[in-house]
Amino acid sequence: MRQTEKPERLRSLLRLVVPGVVLVYASPAYAADVTLGIIGPHEYDLPVDFKPFNVLVQYGDGNAAGSTYNSMGQRQAHGGSHTWAGMTKYVHFRSFEAIPHVGFAFELIQSESYSLANGTDYGGLGPTIVGPAAWFKPNAHSTFGIQTFMQTPEGTRDATSPHYWSNISSFIFDYEWEHFSFDGDAGTVVGSTKHVKGAHSYSPGVVFYSNLRFSWKATQKLEPFVAFDWQNVTGTYDNSAKRYLDDSNSRETTLGLGLMYNISRHFSVTGRYSHSLEARNTPETNAYYVKFVYLW
Repeated sequence: MRQTEKPERLRSLLRLVVPGVVLVYASPAYAADVTLGIIGPHEYDLPVDFKPFNVLVQYGDGNAAGSTYNSMGQRQAHGGSHTWAGMTKYVHFRSFEAIPHVGFAFELIQSESYSLANGTDYGGLGPTIVGPAAWFKPNAHSTFGIQTFMQTPEGTRDATSPHYWSNISSFIFDYEWEHFSFDGDAGTVVGSTKHVKGAHSYSPGVVFYSNLRFSWKATQKLEPFVAFDWQNVTGTYDNSAKRYLDDSNSRETTLGLGLMYNISRHFSVTGRYSHSLEARNTPETNAYYVKFVYLW
């Protein structure tokens, strides 16, 4: 980053964390959040032609899903659970003189989770997620790019392990006005065949998702925003029985309100609450999210 850059660029650097992902499992009973639902405003407000720098992020979210949605989209007051999830993420950002006006990032993410349901509780580390991102700026106010991540199949215990590899890829965009910001993503999650010794093999459903954030730059430090998230998961196929699992496809749309607080040039905190608008074959979203960012 050049020393002559304006303070606004320093503020944007504090926001430009390429987001982590929420674990996606084959069983609809585990699907209690939209993929990439943890992102905040300015998530893709990214610079180009800068000196290398690093970011450390801690994401956290809790979902009190007291109800579930059936295959008809009806909300039922049973079958839910309380889940808590976290993601600790290191990101290295850099650009190359040989590839001008294009930015790059590489992420290393460790997920954590804890669940309380049906009189049982368990927790531990989930899969590790790694991958790159690249972007360019069509003009001074906008950003467009792509990101792709690989998620490993194992965590520290069976309940936090999907048992198959998956790829999470999406297009990312951002547009900045003087007093407003609009950014988001649209992508898919594709998994390999799930093999468990002594059990059937499964082909996980393909996930389609989108996350949109619209914020108001109220002050230099405070920025309230609206969050819209959508996800659709196709059915899980039982390769051994040669049929799709009943009610294994799911869908959810959520809406939320949040606030981003830029404490300093190097540290920010973002909080949000979201709830399901409509869904099918999934626990409801009744969730709060928090994100801490440190840049150096």
